[in-house]
Amino acid sequence: MRATGIVRRIDELGRVVIPKEIRRTLRIREGDPLEIYTDHDGEVVLKKYSPIGEIATIARDYTDSLYRSLGHISCICDRDMVVSASGASKKDLWEKPLSHEMEAAISNRQTLHLNAASNARMIPITNEDDPNSYTAQIVVPIIADGEIIGALALLSRESGVKMSDADLKVAETTAGIVGRQMEQ
Repeated sequence: MRATGIVRRIDELGRVVIPKEIRRTLRIREGDPLEIYTDHDGEVVLKKYSPIGEIATIARDYTDSLYRSLGHISCICDRDMVVSASGASKKDLWEKPLSHEMEAAISNRQTLHLNAASNARMIPITNEDDPNSYTAQIVVPIIADGEIIGALALLSRESGVKMSDADLKVAETTAGIVGRQMEQ
């Protein structure tokens, strides 16, 4: 474990402040859920909780199915990173932090239906992503119990590909199913 050199005391109510530098580095925002547990050495561990991370295997099944059916790169993200991706190299998207543009689209509950053929400006999915490598994108928020928990994205890097209204409906339906699954 990495020492940070920051010491905090527990107050009379059992609270401890997580320093701003650590919150910024780990992208922890006010209201974010944290998992608290102890490891075998007796250390207390705080981990950012991802409800979509709980269903990573199912998310993989969804992205695999979408890729096989539609032929587009498919990914499911929580609010911080790509949880599952199919149709692209794992090193390109999987477990990479989301770009600020993608985070903003998710936070604003935006559905994006972008085609380069229509002169739309693509957005980077991850911090390391080149938005100019895409020719078409669909991003649909995943909502569970009224809260934004992530997004489903369909992406294409193939020249001349245009995402259709049918692709959008499939993405919206799948995001809705994932959201309802998280409510159970």
